[in-house]
Amino acid sequence: MLQRKGWAGWFFALFYVAVSTANAQLPDFTRLVKKTGAAVVNVSTTQKPADLGPGIPDERQGPEGVPFDELFKRFFGAPGHGFRARPSKSLGSGFIISDDGYVMTNHHVVENADEIIVRLKDRRELEAKLIGSDERSDIALLKIDADDLPVVTIGSEKNLEVGEWVLAIGSPFGFENSVTAGIVSAKGRSLPSDNYVPYIQTDVAINPGNSGGPLFNLKGEVVGINSQISTRDGRFMGVSFSIPMSIAMNVVQQLKAQGEVIRGWLGVQVQDVSRELAESFGMRRPHGALVARVLINSPAEKSGFHVGDIIIEFNRHIIETSSALPPIVGMTPINKKVRVKVIREKKLTELSVNIGKLSADKTSKLKVNKDSDFSVYIERLAINVLDLTEKDRKKNSGIKQGVLVQEVKSGPARDAGIQSGDLILRVQNKDIGSAQDLDRVVKSLPPKKSVAVLVQRGGSPVFLAIRIEK
Repeated sequence: MLQRKGWAGWFFALFYVAVSTANAQLPDFTRLVKKTGAAVVNVSTTQKPADLGPGIPDERQGPEGVPFDELFKRFFGAPGHGFRARPSKSLGSGFIISDDGYVMTNHHVVENADEIIVRLKDRRELEAKLIGSDERSDIALLKIDADDLPVVTIGSEKNLEVGEWVLAIGSPFGFENSVTAGIVSAKGRSLPSDNYVPYIQTDVAINPGNSGGPLFNLKGEVVGINSQISTRDGRFMGVSFSIPMSIAMNVVQQLKAQGEVIRGWLGVQVQDVSRELAESFGMRRPHGALVARVLINSPAEKSGFHVGDIIIEFNRHIIETSSALPPIVGMTPINKKVRVKVIREKKLTELSVNIGKLSADKTSKLKVNKDSDFSVYIERLAINVLDLTEKDRKKNSGIKQGVLVQEVKSGPARDAGIQSGDLILRVQNKDIGSAQDLDRVVKSLPPKKSVAVLVQRGGSPVFLAIRIEK
């Protein structure tokens, strides 16, 4: 019995030491919160109501983020009288970056706002002026009339490591100065709608109302602005995204100086290089940004960029993925001449380009006649294709080549992801001008090797890798 107690005592002693050691390694956020919390603010906006006309009740919900707001609806007016919608309100977060009242938040927090109120931790409420807002980066700069304000310490995400502890302060669901913590999950994330922001991904709990709030490292420096979450039902699911401070401060400086953000423009559409595409281009490993389209009259076209080039270095920045290129180009000064290294037809080529100014996006949709009876069956791909008519080419001024995919049967093309309605532009660096061209090129392809095929789908070009077994 004594021997059992002895072993039990040793076990609990070892367990206590292990737990104490683990606890000693966990960060203590209390000092950080006390030091930085006063510089974090609540941002509320109001949009003026619109006259809905007679007999139309207002069923809008209350302010976004207020607890239980979905349970309440309110009607105004009486039958036979005109109704007027209640002001639309929203809640977000922000933080003070200078003691004379400059406040940073998200563009989507203050978008279309008629009134912006900043609430400080000491309960003061001050009306804010919108200095400038940039939709592409989701950054907005506000100014409040106050002096000697507490400010955050601006840091950089460049030294941030994956796995490092980070902390967020904000107003989720309207609960002001709420603190949540987690770790950095990844860096340089690209989201489908945000090509110019390499996001910081974390598992910090971010919910409606946290938008625009700061992300701190353990030194108490702001390294990011909490902006988005990945979710299926609108609730936090462990994947949050923050805008890096290097991007945010560049935007803020431009908003202060000129009220707008000017970005560099190269004029190419790019995609990642997959393992199969790397094989087709003779690369040892997949890396770089594959040029799927060179825009007409763009700096890239004037500098000799070709479709099929793989950009591996831009202005001394190594390009590992396609998502790394747009932020670097966007932050490059207008009219600056930069060197770009590309892989072209398995050889390293260096180009020089003068960076242009990015303007509003222009998207074009492919408009072709799919009702022609003169289709050609390409046996090795198992697809039916149509030549483009002269009328089709006139409708699509940028299209000088290609054949339309009418039908895709079971085979290599379907396995590669080619769909009915796609336009096949190039196969293995050879332009396709007709169904006859496609048939000739495909017949010459070697079996059991990945081949790069450029298709255009709804106005967006993309390279696919086709492997023909026989």
